[in-house]
Amino acid sequence: MQTITVEELNAKIQSGEKINLVDVREPHEHAEFNIGGLLHPLGKIQTMQLDEIEDMKDQPIYVYCRSGNRSGQACLILETAGFTNTINVVGGMLAWQEKIAK
Repeated sequence: MQTITVEELNAKIQSGEKINLVDVREPHEHAEFNIGGLLHPLGKIQTMQLDEIEDMKDQPIYVYCRSGNRSGQACLILETAGFTNTINVVGGMLAWQEKIAK
C-alpha cells in the first residue's frame, strides 16, 4: 500500500488525470460530502464483495474514508485479494475539508 496526501490527490484531480477513486465510508457519510469517488463501503470489501471494482485490480486505486483508518484497512484487504496498486489517502475527508475545501 502506498499513501498520498490530500494536496497531492487534489493536484491530480485538478490536472484532469483519470484516477480511480473509491470511497469506503458509509452511504450517509458519502451523501454529506464526497469528492466524486465510487461508494464501496468497507463492509463490502471485508466480505469480499468486489465485483464493482474488480476491473481496477491492476490499476492505481485511491482509497479514502473519513480519517484514513478504514481506507488503510481496505487497502490491506484489497491487496490480499490481488489488487496490485492501492493508495491510501492520508487524513481522509477530514483533511480534505480542512486543507482543500475551505
